[in-house]
Amino acid sequence: MKIIVGLGNPGREYQGTRHNIGFKVVDILSKRHKIPVKARRDRAFMGEGTILGEKVILLKPITFMNLSGEAVAQAARRYRADAADILVICDDVNLPLGRLRVRVKGSAGGHNGLKSIIHSLRSDEFPRIRVGIGSASGDMVDHVLSRFHPQERRAVHDCTERAADAVECALAEGIDAAMNKFNAAPCQ
Repeated sequence: MKIIVGLGNPGREYQGTRHNIGFKVVDILSKRHKIPVKARRDRAFMGEGTILGEKVILLKPITFMNLSGEAVAQAARRYRADAADILVICDDVNLPLGRLRVRVKGSAGGHNGLKSIIHSLRSDEFPRIRVGIGSASGDMVDHVLSRFHPQERRAVHDCTERAADAVECALAEGIDAAMNKFNAAPCQ
């Protein structure tokens, strides 16, 4: 059982913001593989199904970004998943819009959602896909909670689709294959 976690903030006011790009990728996977993410359990919306022969849980924590680890740790306990069985998708202000970075493990890199997960799991040994949202020209909080500009929407669409492709590749071929295929080129 693999747990695929998309990070974001719950609520209408956060829909479509840069910080919610992880939710968007989970929504794409949900639609592609007909796995409804509607059940509310363990402080998250979740759905259970199969992607490319692999049993998965799609998870969208509703704890707000800075407490995402609480929902992820509860799901890990419920499904007896090790950290390596959890794949986290989140935004990254250090990557240009339209870039992906797939990693086997690593630090939080300043991302509060990842910090929370690392703290709650007591491990940074979980794979993650970081989706570039571009750097902040002003206040960081204002930037991550802002919506994409109309001229950025095509790149966001392409990049979230490609991030979903990277999840599928990681499930079918392993995280190393996903790193080799998706870290090199921009999404456009």
